[in-house]
Amino acid sequence: MKTVVKKWGNSLAIRIPKVISKELSIQYDTEVEMIAKNGSLILTPRPSYLLKDLLAQVNQENLHEEIDTGDRTGREEW
Repeated sequence: MKTVVKKWGNSLAIRIPKVISKELSIQYDTEVEMIAKNGSLILTPRPSYLLKDLLAQVNQENLHEEIDTGDRTGREEW
């Protein structure tokens, strides 16, 4: 699929057609990783994580011990 690069302020912009945005689950404000590689532009959607989903993965086997970070250096309260 072809598209045209347009000017957007001091930058350049590319429109992502609806069919491609649906296929990649890209919506408004979706973060993407942009890489220039071998003369090509690669855009990859970055996954979004919910804290509750991340915490649900914590179990006794992957729970780390408390880490000693030394004495406080400012106004931290422990």
